Amino acid sequence: MNLYTRPNLNDIDHVRVEPVNARRNRQSLYAPRKKIFPKRAEGPFRRFKWVLMLLTLGTYYLAPWIRWDRGPYAPNQAILVDLASRRFFFFFIEIWPQEFYYVAGLLVMAGFGLFLLTAAVGRAWCGYACPQTVWVDLFIVVERAVEGDRNARMKLDADPFTFDKLRKRVIKHAIWLLIAVATGGAWIFYFADAPSLAASLFDGSAPAAAYATIATLTATTYVLGGLMREQTCTYMCPWPRIQGAMLDENSLVVTYNDWRGEQRSRHGKKAQGLPVGDCVDCNACVAVCPMGIDIRDGQQMECITCALCIDACGGVMDKLGKPHGLIAYATLKEYSSNMSLATDGGRTAIQPSNVRNDDGSFMPAVRNFDWRIIFRRRIVFYGVVWASIGVAMVVHLALRDRLRLNVIHDRNPQYVLESDGSIRNGYTLHVLNMVPKPRDVTITLVGLEGGTMRIPEFGRQDARSFTAHVEPDAATTLKVFVTRAPDGAEINEFLFVIEDIGQDAGQADRASYRAAFNAPGDVK
Repeated sequence: MNLYTRPNLNDIDHVRVEPVNARRNRQSLYAPRKKIFPKRAEGPFRRFKWVLMLLTLGTYYLAPWIRWDRGPYAPNQAILVDLASRRFFFFFIEIWPQEFYYVAGLLVMAGFGLFLLTAAVGRAWCGYACPQTVWVDLFIVVERAVEGDRNARMKLDADPFTFDKLRKRVIKHAIWLLIAVATGGAWIFYFADAPSLAASLFDGSAPAAAYATIATLTATTYVLGGLMREQTCTYMCPWPRIQGAMLDENSLVVTYNDWRGEQRSRHGKKAQGLPVGDCVDCNACVAVCPMGIDIRDGQQMECITCALCIDACGGVMDKLGKPHGLIAYATLKEYSSNMSLATDGGRTAIQPSNVRNDDGSFMPAVRNFDWRIIFRRRIVFYGVVWASIGVAMVVHLALRDRLRLNVIHDRNPQYVLESDGSIRNGYTLHVLNMVPKPRDVTITLVGLEGGTMRIPEFGRQDARSFTAHVEPDAATTLKVFVTRAPDGAEINEFLFVIEDIGQDAGQADRASYRAAFNAPGDVK
């Protein structure tokens, strides 16, 4: 096929659509919203989005119902934020309030993960996994199932209200509300035992906070996912404005390759003998865009890089018998190189003959995506930081103590001088058992030669070591009195040592606390 001829375009549907968010014609911030009626797309990116939608929504709705046996003393919900006990359970991991640094570490990992993803493949988070994107996709699926595809929805929207229109609108909004209620309901199940809370929700005995949370999330999901849609991404989300700092010339972004597509020609008979590009100006890319933009206008803040325009354009290229890639993921560096080639270094308009051979194939000088560009220094840096934080957290999690001790010295009185000359100090011990089973631990006095201790709830016996029973997943409080004999050495510090006597030798959990011992000469 000659470079300057065009195949029969009768099979190509030319969609009459204007971009709602056009860079060349920006609307006022106060202009009323123009509805977007995205057309159904078919292709590998759309299938990938289906898979991610099933995974993300399935995980969100089903995760609270997964059970995980932790024994009789701990909840059996796999993922649970237990506010009453101030703990977070994630399968075999249990995080206590004083271990909040794990949550901080996860947030830092999420931040670097977002930097890594954006630097490598642009706004892939926005296009595939952002909750707003996922729920908007789901709401559009419902809308399409009830009202039909793009043309049918546009016709229904323009028609006067009839019983059929009212019926479809009621069904659509009712399903949207059910999805929104399920969204709010699923959220609260992460904070209490899901089966028990679900039963109490239906019989009216659930806490008022549960109903308020469901109502709030129902309203936000319905409004943001069903009514506002692209406006949430454009006006409410800060990420479109931040992403520019995260992109560089080697970042992959959805790009219209105008060095290949221009000049556009809609009618094949007018293209005979003219140097035209591959774009037939069918507007398929505009029709499928959920943000209502024309990717051919270049990079735009509204673009979430969902790549549906790539699928739409790929289908047109198949009908034309041309290779995919007119709209594709590309880097600014390769795009600039190819544009320079097509325009002879910027000295001429785009000339298809500069990038194609006589048979229509691309010249060897045309740059294509090289997967090795992903492993550049910036990406490696983000990846190393992200992985290092993860490894450090895993190692610390595996080696962390599961038995802890905190000691508070009595402030009034700080010491008691007894009739025989001995000195007594009072302490409050908090023994924290961080495993979901009861344990017997020894409490030993180390140092303070000649000193003894007494635990009133164990009787009036004085000794240097006691065995205490501590509750599972709880802090056990003990009152301890330590006495130094009249002829004992004047030592101002000693150790309380606790050890799990039920553990095998060499593997016992052990904790200690250095405590001060006050005497008359020490207090001023």
